[in-house]
Amino acid sequence: MSQPVGQIPVLILKEGTQRTTGRDARKSNIYAAKVIAEAMASSLGPRGMDKLLVDSFGNATITGDGATILKEMEVQHPAAKMMVEIAKAQDDEVGDGTTSVVVLAGQLLANAEELLDQEIHPTTIVEGYEKALVEATRIVDEIAEKVDPLDRTVLENVAKTALSSKVVADFRDFLAKIIVDAALNVVEKKDGKYDLSLDDIKVEKKRGESITETTLIKGIVLDKEVVHPAMPKRVTNAKIALLDAPLEIEKPEWTAKINVTNPEQLKMFLDQEAEILRKKVEKIKESGANVVFCQKGIDDVAQYYLAKAGIMAVRRVKKSDMEKLARATGAKILTRVEDISPEALGTAELVEERKVADEKMVFVEGCPNPKSVTILVRGGADHVVDEAERA
Repeated sequence: MSQPVGQIPVLILKEGTQRTTGRDARKSNIYAAKVIAEAMASSLGPRGMDKLLVDSFGNATITGDGATILKEMEVQHPAAKMMVEIAKAQDDEVGDGTTSVVVLAGQLLANAEELLDQEIHPTTIVEGYEKALVEATRIVDEIAEKVDPLDRTVLENVAKTALSSKVVADFRDFLAKIIVDAALNVVEKKDGKYDLSLDDIKVEKKRGESITETTLIKGIVLDKEVVHPAMPKRVTNAKIALLDAPLEIEKPEWTAKINVTNPEQLKMFLDQEAEILRKKVEKIKESGANVVFCQKGIDDVAQYYLAKAGIMAVRRVKKSDMEKLARATGAKILTRVEDISPEALGTAELVEERKVADEKMVFVEGCPNPKSVTILVRGGADHVVDEAERA
């Protein structure tokens, strides 16, 4: 006889799934959030302590930055993960106050737990917090002072406040000036509002020297080197071409075979390839460009012709860096070498390859109206440089 339908075991959730409801679930969630908040509380404020975090690969991070600590902690509990999301959202929106927001959330939940013990319904507690939010927002608006967004003193004070609880607090006056300079350089007015994209401020870090050697470059610094030793390493009054096209012989999109029957034919092919590259370089030279930044590769033959023409070239530049170069120098990013013209070139007072901490970097400086700038962060040790960058 067949088994009654109601007795057939139906697996809805995967094996090993646990279901907690009601008071137990709430207790568990509040406990997890409180644990995270307590772990963060000791790193809050100017007297807060840093955390030493070691990941599964043995890499160590020393930081007091809330979002970084939570990111490195590899949290498993779903309620605790929400606390991590709070810190991330705060970091993305405001850039500071990540620890405060987690500690505050933990404290609100601790208070909610006391109310739950008094048999007050969770919905009532939530409504109370919502009313408190409206009231708190009203009071903040009341005590807020109107400031001019371009007032240097106010901006520097804001930056100093944010820096005072970081490892680099001793250098806050120095760093605040650099940060405000960078922001004022790239801010733009659109429809009566000030628009600042953080993508326009590149932060490049290199270990060595002291934090006081951190500099603002009114242009772009690339972690790249000049492709050919015979090329100039320093170009003044640079005319800059930005190419999103390879200076190489591209393979055809279809599969093709060429039967070569004698050495002369092979030589003709090679000569033709060299001739194509020479014409491309000739086109660049005619436009008046003396510096080329290429997003793709540059063939050895093309390197030779560029060096012969006295043109400095850098290859495999990241797309994001190309966009920053375009905003800093005023150049257009070209997808075909054939489209190059004097109008498409950007300008800079100086493009130079320099050695920074045993590595070569290319500096593009003295751009006439840079809408993208670079902060080159220096520091005595890796964790200092990393923390300065985060701060």
